[in-house]
Amino acid sequence: MFSRKKECVAMLLAGGQGSRLYALTQKVAKPAVPFGGKYRIIDFPLSNCTNSGIDTVGVLTQYQPLVLNDYIGNGLPWDLDRTYGGVKILPPYQGSHSADWYKGTANAIYQNIRFIENFDADYVLILSGDHIYKMDYAKMLKFHKKRGADCTIAVIDVPIEEASRFGIMSVDEEQRIFKFSEKPKNPDSTKASMGIYIFTKDKLVKYLTEDANDPDSSNDFGKNVIPAMLGAGEKMFAYSFEGYWKDVGTIQSLWEANMDLLGDHPVFSMDDEKWRVYSRHNTFAPQYIGDGAKIKNSIISEGCEVYGTVENSVLFGGVTVLPGAVVRDSVVMSGSVVGRDAVLSYSLIDSNVEIGEGAAVGGPVRCKEGVTVIGDGTKIADGETVAPGAMIPDLR
Repeated sequence: MFSRKKECVAMLLAGGQGSRLYALTQKVAKPAVPFGGKYRIIDFPLSNCTNSGIDTVGVLTQYQPLVLNDYIGNGLPWDLDRTYGGVKILPPYQGSHSADWYKGTANAIYQNIRFIENFDADYVLILSGDHIYKMDYAKMLKFHKKRGADCTIAVIDVPIEEASRFGIMSVDEEQRIFKFSEKPKNPDSTKASMGIYIFTKDKLVKYLTEDANDPDSSNDFGKNVIPAMLGAGEKMFAYSFEGYWKDVGTIQSLWEANMDLLGDHPVFSMDDEKWRVYSRHNTFAPQYIGDGAKIKNSIISEGCEVYGTVENSVLFGGVTVLPGAVVRDSVVMSGSVVGRDAVLSYSLIDSNVEIGEGAAVGGPVRCKEGVTVIGDGTKIADGETVAPGAMIPDLR
């Protein structure tokens, strides 16, 4: 007999505006931002679900959802095109009493409790759509069940000097959480929340309902739900993760994560066939490398034409680098053209940008002004200079 029950349902929070990515998120949600030559940020949690054996994923969208919705489609690239379960887009909707935007991370899940209950799930995995990492959620679920936990929070050790940027967990020898501090000024632990939670469903529903009925709550997991559960003495544990994990919520961190893919021994590798990262990407012709081209420590994706110099950079599909042009320490997204004798350095270039002949964009790597960013479809005139750290939005 066919069972309609799912042991664990994943809820992927993908509605963030990503305001700190500025020009890159003017027209797309943060999880839809391109990464690594042919991927988007949301490919990582979706692929993690597939590789972990979790086949039911609700994707909660809100800000600029069109590109993200189209990209996910029916979930086929991630093997999530299921008759029962699979991937489902969950935007805010008109209810019987009101129509509300998601007010916070907890409220977004609360508005979709019926989706969870439809699958009679015992456990709910809650994920963020703005992190780059590979993680076996099945191992975390096994840990949660073994401990008889009400809530398990994935944590990663961070340097003590960076701990004040995160939600910090203090734990005992059994990894049971006894203290949680949201961005503490004087942290007493280095176990930082990764924004990945597993809840026993009944406890989650109880605390989300109480939170929704509190008019003073900001309806956030880190600020409200987690402290409430901890204060009530619920069984809460920290699950330690030791792999690569990067929050790419800023221009600098997104640039760094792309650079982490480069080198003979990259910090983060995409080549593990046992844990593939799946993607719905455009199909381009093979790349073409011209006679005078010079390429060093770079990712050159399908459809690129390189006639100039590319060093320590990531080129997405269909990028053209014309003769005499130099691209250094940069990320150039699909369809962009770097004109003859132009110099591009320490920059993030969105899709379909045209950099004119002899133009100079950006500055020395890790200069104090920061990464230069040029928005989708922008045209930089011949001979124009774009200062280090400049932010040119999509003006179309």
